[in-house]
Amino acid sequence: MKYILFILFALSTGFLSARQVKIGSQSVTDDGALAVQYYQQGAYEKTIVLLEKLVNDPQNDVYFDLYFSSLLKLKKYDVAEKLIKKQIKLFPQNDEFPIALGKLYQEKGDIQSANKIFLNTIDKLPADEFKIRELANNFYRFENYDFAIQTLKQGRKLLNNNQLFVFDLINIYRYKKDKNMLMQEYLDVLSTMPEMLMRAENSLASVFDDKNDYQNFKVAILRKMQKEPDAEVYIELLTWNYIQQQEFDMALRQLVAFDKRTKGNGANIFSAAYTFVYNGAFDTGIKAYEYLIAKGKDEPYFLSSKIELLNTKYNLQTAGKYNIADLALLAEDYKLLINEYGKNKNTLFAVKKLANLDAYYLNKPTEAEKALAEAVSFLGLSAMDIGQLKLDLGDVYILTQQPWEAFLLYEQVSKLYEGQPIGNEARYKSAQLSFYQGNFEYANAQCSVLKTATSQLIANDALNLSLLISDNTQTPTDSSALKMYADAEMLLFRNVPQQALQKLDSIAIAYPKNSLSDAILMTKAKILIKANEYQQACIILKKVTEDYTDGIWTDDALFTLADLYEKKMSDPDQAKIYFQKLVADYPGSMFSAEARKRFRNLRGDGI
Repeated sequence: MKYILFILFALSTGFLSARQVKIGSQSVTDDGALAVQYYQQGAYEKTIVLLEKLVNDPQNDVYFDLYFSSLLKLKKYDVAEKLIKKQIKLFPQNDEFPIALGKLYQEKGDIQSANKIFLNTIDKLPADEFKIRELANNFYRFENYDFAIQTLKQGRKLLNNNQLFVFDLINIYRYKKDKNMLMQEYLDVLSTMPEMLMRAENSLASVFDDKNDYQNFKVAILRKMQKEPDAEVYIELLTWNYIQQQEFDMALRQLVAFDKRTKGNGANIFSAAYTFVYNGAFDTGIKAYEYLIAKGKDEPYFLSSKIELLNTKYNLQTAGKYNIADLALLAEDYKLLINEYGKNKNTLFAVKKLANLDAYYLNKPTEAEKALAEAVSFLGLSAMDIGQLKLDLGDVYILTQQPWEAFLLYEQVSKLYEGQPIGNEARYKSAQLSFYQGNFEYANAQCSVLKTATSQLIANDALNLSLLISDNTQTPTDSSALKMYADAEMLLFRNVPQQALQKLDSIAIAYPKNSLSDAILMTKAKILIKANEYQQACIILKKVTEDYTDGIWTDDALFTLADLYEKKMSDPDQAKIYFQKLVADYPGSMFSAEARKRFRNLRGDGI
């Protein structure tokens, strides 16, 4: 109801605190404002008393909807009918009042008379887009959505244009949650309006409830594709539909078939491969890249696919419980690529990945050190690339028992990029190295500087490390226990998690009254997450949140729990619980803003 909505909004935002509010050339008076308040409170008798004089002014229809609605609420149908028929005589060209009369008959239960009025109004529609949309809006105002749809469809016939009123119909179907008609409307318009694809995907995802909806949509898409087999937008829509159901191989199969049939360049497949990998469907992503590579060296996505294939294999094979033999073969693939394209800035990614494999998985840290030291001198590298290479090299120096060389590199980078993210990262690495070595005082001093770092992650890590040191160096016994914990963290840095776990378990034996229990649990959870043992990690993280509510790791544990449930375990309801708990119980946490954003997204606020 056009004016009710405005008046209610104006009242709620304080706009009616003045003596009156202008609406076009009309105005809401003090009595009108009070009537709105009464209406909101359900005091319809009082609303009517205040509006009786105002509504009889033929020059002022601001109050018609409010007055008419109040009459219907009180079932004063005779008064309402007399009012409407008077308005029809005064304004015979205004379709609003016949629709209101039909609404009155609906309220009285006289559906036949109501429908007769509605259909007669639609039948008299002129071939005028403005008039058609105005009538549809009037039906919508009085909650007659089916007749609004009928009006818009009749308008398409009158104007001989099936592309008209697309957004009007989509909005009504979505409001009604009429999934079938929403699907059909999008399918009908996408071939001529492919730019609506993303809107279609977002809109349908917001109304679909389960796999049956996606299955029904798949059938509808396939029917459409039979009629328009070369319409690329339907292939993209079908691919999206398969991905929503995590049927990644089926999505790839459709894309490959279309690419072969149309002799395409593989652009859609290359784009989809990113989606497959992002969703953890590494095997499907690998198949996609292998298909693009098989198309030949002259194809536009050959080299990019070759690079992404190696990176995908790297992510797959270094996740969870890795296999040394597979990683050795992957290292050979990186070497082949480097040999084919040379050692230069374009193959830097391969040099770094190979060095990482050698250093942390294949027990060849000396080879990694040599490769990274050489890479620093590649021509054409950006200052940021060089800085990151030096940090990587510093990490490897720790593995090759050269902590002083590592410290010098970290200090060099932190000074060169002071105040920048990479500079803060270098300073934090320096603090970590001092922590591993048991130099807690220096590590704490470095962390104190980083507490105000612009990078929230670095600032949070620095704060946690600083608190960990401060809380566990009060006595010689505390410091000794903390040194064992630092040794465990060092083992984890070296990527020997089983040895790290053994060291963590030995702390309680050597120092049964230590105060590191929550920190030990968090490190164990971190090890389990890296091994893809998410259920076990959740059990440990929940213990941290329940047993150490005032601990330094509790907000980290809550955020990690929520993140695991959302991204790794496909349980958005549990994710919402932990995001909400973090926001409510730890508003000062550095994770609070991100937790609030992700909670709202899971709740559907952005839909």
